[in-house]
Amino acid sequence: MDLQNRQKLHIAMFPWLAYGHIMPFFQVAMFLAEKGHHVSYISTPKNIDRLPQIPTNLSSRLSYIQLPLPQLDGLPEGAESTAELPIHKVPYLKKAHDLLQLPLTNFLQDSRVNWIIHDFISHWLPPVAAQLGVNSVFFSIYSAATLCFTGPPSDVIAGRRQKPEDFTVVPEWIDFQSNLAFKPYETLINQDGMDDSVSDYLRAAFVLQDCRVVILRSCAEFEPDALRLLGKMLQKPVLPVGLLAPSLQDSAAGEHWPVLKDWLDSKENNSVVYAAFGTEMTLSQELLHELAYGLEKSGLPFIWIIKNRPLVEGESGLDHLLPPGFQDRVSGTGLVWTDWAPQLRILAHPSIGGFLTHSGWSSVIEALGLGRPLILLPGSSDTGLVARLMHSRRLGLEVERNEQDGSFTRDSVADCIRRVVVDQEGEPLRANARAVRDIFGSTHLSYKHLDEFTRFIENYTASTKSL
Repeated sequence: MDLQNRQKLHIAMFPWLAYGHIMPFFQVAMFLAEKGHHVSYISTPKNIDRLPQIPTNLSSRLSYIQLPLPQLDGLPEGAESTAELPIHKVPYLKKAHDLLQLPLTNFLQDSRVNWIIHDFISHWLPPVAAQLGVNSVFFSIYSAATLCFTGPPSDVIAGRRQKPEDFTVVPEWIDFQSNLAFKPYETLINQDGMDDSVSDYLRAAFVLQDCRVVILRSCAEFEPDALRLLGKMLQKPVLPVGLLAPSLQDSAAGEHWPVLKDWLDSKENNSVVYAAFGTEMTLSQELLHELAYGLEKSGLPFIWIIKNRPLVEGESGLDHLLPPGFQDRVSGTGLVWTDWAPQLRILAHPSIGGFLTHSGWSSVIEALGLGRPLILLPGSSDTGLVARLMHSRRLGLEVERNEQDGSFTRDSVADCIRRVVVDQEGEPLRANARAVRDIFGSTHLSYKHLDEFTRFIENYTASTKSL
């Protein structure tokens, strides 16, 4: 079906209120608009404000729709994303997000939408869409392996896996070699972020059961076995849309990039550890100090991004976050950066030798798209599963931790950093990270998969209209 004869669809996008979800949804929205379809990207006002300006050539086909987030007791005033909340407040954000059901339904009724692409949080959405004659697509921004771990929807809905210890073993339905399981401390952290009335697993199960199509931020070139199992398990179309690596050419540099670049330029190639932990990870002050001492003890130059949202809950300011005298001791060797940082540009710099990361799927994709090996220190959500996957694929090493409480030592941090970045035993890891660059960093591969998905919904719409 060529561009001239292609039926123009109206496609709505409705992501969960987390930056790691919002941007992949935006990438898909841009692609669909470029293919000639009208796309309504729906979110709350503050999250819409964080999105890039719509390119002039797409302004007639891509529009932002703002739905004000309802306020409710327990949710801090003005908070509209997970990045603005400690993990124990995230359940209130989920409850507020559920209250968008009515305004979203009204929009779908009034706007002649053909398809809605949505997230796992909106467990109520596929039945609503079906009643309105709108086809629903669940877009999983997680790896295929992570989605396999969720399990058959019928089993989850029947309550066959509920106790925390049920999630600390590789599920019996995974029919390929896998080490996917949470550590005990991770199950407790994840429980803190779930809505007691509807767990994240139950939300995902209802969505997987009721949606018409599943798409994933994955590709058969990296996860053939997991994608095969998902198709078998769900008995509905399961389509990868590629890894959606961001383009370095399109990444914002920011006003401080010259300072960061000068510092990086002064270091030897493949020698610097880049440490960054996303927008949601929190650590106790004790563990944050162990992390700092570990970076120092590694003896390697490092650039450490500490966001305005403190890693230590309830504390702010470097005097609280860092050990006494730390910055003086590492001056010249380590750079602690508290402002926004252009992560993709930093990772692309030739001086970077490894990435100490919270193991978020987006960050992992960015790093491997540039051939950087991983030092894995997972936080909440799916990051423990991502860390296991990357460790098993020999693309990085996970920092050794106490499996019951999640604690780690400066020695375990320093040892893991050195093994990944400079020790001889880490050379296979570094070689593997360079080897997968053609998969993780390929925009051509993502475009190919996105094009296949676009043709699927076009042909599906055409075939159902002809019945």
